Formats: sequence, C-alpha cells, structure tokens
Amino acid sequence: MKKLVSLSLAGALCLTLAACGVSPSPAASESGGEPVELHVYAAASLKETMTQIAENYKDAAPNVTITCTFDSSGTLQDQIEAGGECDLFLSAAQKQMNALSDEGYIDEDTRVDLLENKVALAVPEGNPAGVTSFDDVATDKVSLIALGNSDVPVGQYSEELFTAMGVWDDIQGKITFGSNVKEVTTWVSENTVDCGVIYSTDAYSAGLEVAALADPALLTNQVIYPAAVLKESAHADEAKAFLEYLKSDESKEVFQSVGFAIPE
Repeated sequence: MKKLVSLSLAGALCLTLAACGVSPSPAASESGGEPVELHVYAAASLKETMTQIAENYKDAAPNVTITCTFDSSGTLQDQIEAGGECDLFLSAAQKQMNALSDEGYIDEDTRVDLLENKVALAVPEGNPAGVTSFDDVATDKVSLIALGNSDVPVGQYSEELFTAMGVWDDIQGKITFGSNVKEVTTWVSENTVDCGVIYSTDAYSAGLEVAALADPALLTNQVIYPAAVLKESAHADEAKAFLEYLKSDESKEVFQSVGFAIPE
C-alpha cells in the first residue's frame, strides 16, 4: 500500500513546476525579428539543464522566449492530451512519447532520441542507514524508500528493477511514492527517507551521494529521453530550430556536465 506523505513533503512538488521563462530584452527583440514564445514541456529531471540552455538560447535567437513546464512525463502527456499549449515535448521515457505518437500529436519527422540517463539509488548526506546497494532495500537497513509513482518514468524503471530482483512485493510496506523525480530527490535531500531511486543526473544536481547504479541487464530498455515537436505547434519552425539547438555541441556540453549521455 502506498504510504501517505505529509503536507510538508507534498509542498516540495512546487519545485518541479517552476517555469524557466527566459524573455528577450527589448533591444534583442528589435534585432531578432518578431517576438515568439515557445512552450516546452520537459521531464522534471531536465529542470537544471533546460533552464541553463533556455538562457543560452537568447544569444542564438534573441526574439524567442522559452517557457518551460517541468513535471513527470506522464503528467505532461496528460496535459498535452487535455489541450495544453505545447510546442516541444521532452520525455524521460519512450512510453509517453509513443502514446502521443499513436494518438497523432507528434510530428514524427522531428522525433529524436536526445539523451540517455542512468537509474540511481541515492542516499542522504552521510548515508545514515549505511545503504550500499539495491539489495539493501529489502533488508532491515531500509525502513523507508522514496520511489516515483506508476505514471512517472523513474517509478516505472524502479518497479521493473525491483520486480526483476524478486523483491517488489516484499518492499511495498517501505515505499513512499512521489509524483515526480524532483519530489523524490527532495525527500532524499531532506533525510526524510533512507534512500530513493532517482536519475544519476538528479543526484548530481542535488549534490547527493549515489550508493549504486541500476544494472542495465535488469531493465528492459535504456533510459532514453526522446524529444519531438507537436503537430499543433503554433510556432513549428521556431520549435524545430530550438530542437536543433538542443542537439548542438553547446547544448550537449550542458547536458553532459550533469551526467547525461548522448545516444549514438
């Protein structure tokens, strides 16, 4: 059964919903063409990197304002399906992008596997519980572990991993579920849980210790982040240009600085 999370913990969700709006200066707008606002829906684990890249993009396209919405990929998928204004979608898993593709929301010619991440077991500062491996989750070392819920890619990877290990049913009483990876990261940072399953990039950005990385052999798929322009984008050309910028060497440097890899 899912454990109830205190109101103080739930408040941490607000951190992942912040926008990364980057507005051009009046002078820049005058020299860069008609002002355009691009709405980018991005997985919560991309918050730090996408905020930096949106800032950098002012030099490449001074007339374009990048407004980012960060949340779990499942929540963003729901918002797109409900008619949310989105020009470009960056998912933390193929599942959500595939669903939108099947429903006809995606411009298939623009879809690209942009990034690769790793599933990590993160622990609070000092590692009070002495957790050193995923195997420890099923032992008395761990009394409370934070995982993403079932519509969050990192939660789906977590369930798949612990199921493959044969301990998923055994650890149900220890789990507190977060609505996205940043919420899980916050609980680990605040020492509210003994450990949490997040991405290695989130651990890096939060300054958390990684006790272990998931064995890729226990996961059906690599942790790939696909990106695509929406068919109904009001600014498709600008969205495509920004997607190209995300593939540039300058953007790759930002992504790789926190531990993302570039798929071959």
